[in-house]
Amino acid sequence: MKRQLNFFAALATVMGTMIGGGAFFKIANVSALTHNAWLSIIVWPLAGLITLMAGLSIAELAAIFPENGGPVKYLEKIYGAQVAFLFGWSLIIIYYPANIAALAIVFATQFKALPFFNNWSTTLIALLVMLLILVINWLGAKLSSQVQKLALIVKLLPIAAIILFALFYPGPNQLQQAPVPHWSTSLGTWTFGQALLAVLFAYDGWLSIGNLAGEIKNPAKTLAQAIIWGLLGVTIIYTLLNWSYIRVLPWSHIVNNSKTAMLTAQQLFGGSGGNLVVAGILVSLFGAMNGHLLVGSRMPYILGQEKQLPLANFFGQLNEKTFVPTNSMLFECAIATIMIFSGTFDSLTDMLVYVSWIFSILLFVGIFILRRQQPELKRPYKIPGYPWPPILAIVGALFIVITTTVTQPILAMIGILLTLSGEPVYLYVHRSIHKTES
Repeated sequence: MKRQLNFFAALATVMGTMIGGGAFFKIANVSALTHNAWLSIIVWPLAGLITLMAGLSIAELAAIFPENGGPVKYLEKIYGAQVAFLFGWSLIIIYYPANIAALAIVFATQFKALPFFNNWSTTLIALLVMLLILVINWLGAKLSSQVQKLALIVKLLPIAAIILFALFYPGPNQLQQAPVPHWSTSLGTWTFGQALLAVLFAYDGWLSIGNLAGEIKNPAKTLAQAIIWGLLGVTIIYTLLNWSYIRVLPWSHIVNNSKTAMLTAQQLFGGSGGNLVVAGILVSLFGAMNGHLLVGSRMPYILGQEKQLPLANFFGQLNEKTFVPTNSMLFECAIATIMIFSGTFDSLTDMLVYVSWIFSILLFVGIFILRRQQPELKRPYKIPGYPWPPILAIVGALFIVITTTVTQPILAMIGILLTLSGEPVYLYVHRSIHKTES
């Protein structure tokens, strides 16, 4: 695979994959959970802080092991092939297809708001946009990265407009009239944990930039910079954007209202404001889907190359003309298609975030293991303020995993069982390898 992606392409992939439907829709879910305007704002920088601590920590691993496979490779270096495979398996069958499916569902829902498309099937629109994303990625990594850059620029325009106009909005400050923050049994730690989990979906996607290490120029330096600056930028954007919603709209118009972003734009810009937000939402979702397929399709390819999957030759094959793993793309889109028919936005996103953070805990702990067992490793980037960033990342991740297990046990069980379903696959492949060698 060619090293053709520069820092801006990596940054655009990090930010573009993160900024999707969550920027516009999670406020509805969060406000319904917290029942409090201030807590609905505070949860965004808190999630950003947890994610930034995670990013500062993972950046060290990315600099040490700038290889294709990203976090799966980090786990393999620290814990061995079996643990790494289970994470890779969860990414292949849950994480990437669930992201693509969830974003396609929301894209279709918003697309139906456009003239002439009201009577179209949501499922049909979701499948068509996923097909378009597949075609773009099929044509090569350079084109898909260019689409990612353009989508990031375009999607930031309506977001910046909302934030800027909200800062100077002459109308009443609705935040001052919103419920006063308080902690009570009606909220509680578990419910706030659910809100935090919902918000963390909007921050999700940055970890997979490591999958493109083999296609990024100077990956040891570029990966760390893209992760840190991308996370910092997105945290600021999300916090200001959600403050804008609550600053402009009455609290009663926000709680559990999926049209919050559109109503805010209409209040700021008039009737045409809704069209601006719809356009921004569609571009955001499109860019996020493109980013997830771009990085997600590399995981089956990498495991196929290493003979870690059944039909390894199929998954480990590159297109002869564009040098991209088209077979892996087809596989991820096939699973996403099943999820489009069977899942909903919130259930899919909560499951993928839950599973991802379980393995993230292992990665954060792995930093301490490597520092102790292999101090001689070349570290082009070292975590500033070590050991506090990985410690804070572990605490935040444990809070997310524990609260989700308590409040959504069925979702947690399904996610764990799907991940563990990779164990017999791993054993089967390795028995086959041993038989072949003998």
